[in-house]
Amino acid sequence: MILQIINALLFFLVTGLAVYMFIKVVYHRYLYIRLGRPADLKKDLNERLRTFAIQVFGQTKLFKDPKSGIMHFVVFYGFIILQFGALDIIWKGISGHGLPIPGYEGFILMQEITVVLILLAIGYAAFRRYGEKLDRLKRGIKPSIVVIFITTLMISVLFTMAFERLREGLVSSPLAPISSSLAAGLSWMPELAVNTLYYVFWWLHLIILLSFLIYVPQSKHFHLITAPINILLRRTDPPGKLSKLDLEDEEAESYGVGKIEDFTQKQMLDFYACVECGRCTNVCPASSTGKILSPMHMIVKLRDHLTEKGALLTSKSPWIPAGVFGYSGVYTMGDTEHALTEWKGEGITDIRPTMAVQKKAWHQVEGVNVKDVQLIGGVMTEEEIWACTTCRNCEDQCPVDNEHVDKIVDLRRHLVLMEGSVPQEGQRAMQNIERQGNPWGISRSERSKWVKEIDPEGTLNLQIPTVKENPKFDYLFFVGSMGSYDNRSRKITRAFIRLMNEAGVNFAILGNEEKNSGDTPRRMGNEFLFQQLCTENIETFEKYGAHKIVTACPHTFNIFKNEYPEFGLKAEVLHHTQLLDQLVKEGRLSPRHAVDEKITYHDSCYLGRYNDVYDQPRDVLKAIPGVTLLEMDRTRENGMCCGAGGGQMWMEEDEGKRVNLARTEQALAVSPTMISSACPYCLTMLEDGTKLKEVEEQVKTRDIAEILEESVFGMKEIHVQEVVVK
Repeated sequence: MILQIINALLFFLVTGLAVYMFIKVVYHRYLYIRLGRPADLKKDLNERLRTFAIQVFGQTKLFKDPKSGIMHFVVFYGFIILQFGALDIIWKGISGHGLPIPGYEGFILMQEITVVLILLAIGYAAFRRYGEKLDRLKRGIKPSIVVIFITTLMISVLFTMAFERLREGLVSSPLAPISSSLAAGLSWMPELAVNTLYYVFWWLHLIILLSFLIYVPQSKHFHLITAPINILLRRTDPPGKLSKLDLEDEEAESYGVGKIEDFTQKQMLDFYACVECGRCTNVCPASSTGKILSPMHMIVKLRDHLTEKGALLTSKSPWIPAGVFGYSGVYTMGDTEHALTEWKGEGITDIRPTMAVQKKAWHQVEGVNVKDVQLIGGVMTEEEIWACTTCRNCEDQCPVDNEHVDKIVDLRRHLVLMEGSVPQEGQRAMQNIERQGNPWGISRSERSKWVKEIDPEGTLNLQIPTVKENPKFDYLFFVGSMGSYDNRSRKITRAFIRLMNEAGVNFAILGNEEKNSGDTPRRMGNEFLFQQLCTENIETFEKYGAHKIVTACPHTFNIFKNEYPEFGLKAEVLHHTQLLDQLVKEGRLSPRHAVDEKITYHDSCYLGRYNDVYDQPRDVLKAIPGVTLLEMDRTRENGMCCGAGGGQMWMEEDEGKRVNLARTEQALAVSPTMISSACPYCLTMLEDGTKLKEVEEQVKTRDIAEILEESVFGMKEIHVQEVVVK
């Protein structure tokens, strides 16, 4: 009895101390997050709860990697089940009897089965990291700690249960197969040894549990607490929608993010929710082709910097006990100049060079004050910030709903608006957009020149009315800069117009009144230029009563559909593949001529991941006789970026392998005779890719509209009427 009292007192003392340390660590990190700007989150409670249930309890995003998903599913639900067993074990050690659980023997069987499943799952987790050596997974003592914790915890559970059976003199039971077997093997021990070892393993079980409790918030495993909260508080805006800057705020001292406190509290929560699973980096087109950017390392670096600076600004230590968990020195980026200039990867894509450089560059430095570490330069290099294509594949793969692109754009906004620091080619493109309304700097007055040039002889009898000539139009066709000025993209414009003429679509164009959509400036951080273009475009749309807008550019489609409404746009926005699919299904377009091609379709990021338009382009292709549709290994929501997004269309790649070359190689891997897309940027990049691979004669590149045009009008007529735009 005295022993039980002493044991109980020690339990409450140790447990109370551990819980106090846990609360203190979590509270300190909460204070760090509070340093950020308040986040303007919409309520949308029903949507939040639905997503929370699906992603947290359904583990849906984890199953994007099925093997890893099954492993995490077992561990997640296994630990929920074992918490009841832990309470039972602890209560027995304190009171001498178990919890009054109905069907107790069945409960014990469930506990033992769960322990075995968790051990198998953890064994597989260790194998993936150290046996398969997955490129995206870190290796070393820190990633191994949790494996050691869980393994020893499971062993302590089994031996505690085994010695418990010996203490109580329980006979072997098929409902307790493992503990019964262990007890049988240890039955030779004297009573004193049994009682002693029972308490040894009981305390070992408790100490491991409490140590894990203290360790969790001081490691990447803080995601066990923050990830569910992060998912619950996720933005419910359209995917990838950028925040609006209040450029008229006279009290604003800066724009964008120039220091860690400039991020919102929700963005800071992302830092602590990160699992460091590397799924984001594994699919990132920049990381995969030897650029310095790694989305996982970006989040980890921002987290480390927030923790260090937060400790300084709040005077609250992030480490308890500091002697065990504390860092020696301040984290900062080392020299990465020319580290990845030459591509040394293997295969089509390879993240290992980027992973290696990031691991080496992010290091601790003694004698440095965290106040002297600049966010841009000391934590995130400009090379990283400008390497992003804004494709959002990282966000799609992230199991905890972290957002990476908005953080990068916020950093770009500070560089552009506050420091005037932009890569030379990007600066030239934005200046041209500002002066002439297009990235090439061609005269504004030539914007509608394409109308005459796509059918100079009038043989196609194209009807292309302007809004003034046809004020009662149903659809405003927003041609865009690519469709107006780029010779290759003009063929897409021509094909789409022919198809609309054939289907009797009542449309009109703006002609020279059309301006740039502002997508490129906004993604590159020039919010001022974007808002100017946005306001002018909306005024023009309202002036001519545009209620439906259709465009062949996914970037324009996305920004009109998801970001212009915040500035006042009230119009339905369609992508040209959506309209074409509708016209085919209504019978207004008849694809009757066979197109005998093996076609692989490349999903545009801004059409697919941003707007979930995957089926309509494919449905159009499936409606065309003769077409054999081939899917790439990376397709639909996991399709790889062409490399043109986020302003990269106008900038040069000077590190690693060209993204468009890697994507073209993925397309060629399925042996197509034609690569199709529904984006003028993508088509340009893929066409350049076939030229780099010297297969442009064998593998054609076509927009969905061009392929449908061929089927509706016939290839012979297309050849006869083909106009080479000079």
